[in-house]
Amino acid sequence: MSDYRKRPPRLERVFSTYDAPLYFVTMVAWKRQGLLASELVHDALVSHAVFQEAIGVGIGRYVVMPDHLHLFIRVGGDQTLSASIKFLKQAITKALRVSQPDLRVWQPGFFDHLMRNNESYYEKWAYVRENPVRAGLVENADMWPYQGEIVRIDRV
Repeated sequence: MSDYRKRPPRLERVFSTYDAPLYFVTMVAWKRQGLLASELVHDALVSHAVFQEAIGVGIGRYVVMPDHLHLFIRVGGDQTLSASIKFLKQAITKALRVSQPDLRVWQPGFFDHLMRNNESYYEKWAYVRENPVRAGLVENADMWPYQGEIVRIDRV
C-alpha cells in the first residue's frame, strides 16, 4: 500500500484514547430523492440499530430527513464504520424495495466525522436536531417524528 493510503500516525493516538470511536455520519439519498422521512425507513433504522448493538455497534442520536440521514455511531469490537453503514443502508433499502423493487436509494459512500470530545458532540447534535425546523418541515424540532436516540453513546 502506498504511503498516502495509510492512516496518519496521529490517528493512532485518537483511536487509542477511546475504546470505540464516536462518529457523526451523514448518508444522502440518490439524487436527493425525498423518500427517507417515513415510518417505514424510521422503523428499519431502529430495528437494524438494535441488531447492530448486539455486535458492538451503537447508534445514538439520529435525524431522518426526506433526502438524507444524520446519525451518531460508536463502532467497537471487530466492526468497522464502513461495514456498519453498508449494512444499515442495506436494511433501509430492503424495506423500501418491498413496494418499489427497482428503487435506487443511496448515493455511494457517506460522510463521516470523528467526534473528539463532549463539546463537539453536543454542538453537532444541537445543530442536527434543528434540521427539520430549518427545512420548514416543523416549527419545533421536538415535533419531528423521525428522530431519536437508540443507545446513549455520548461521553458523559
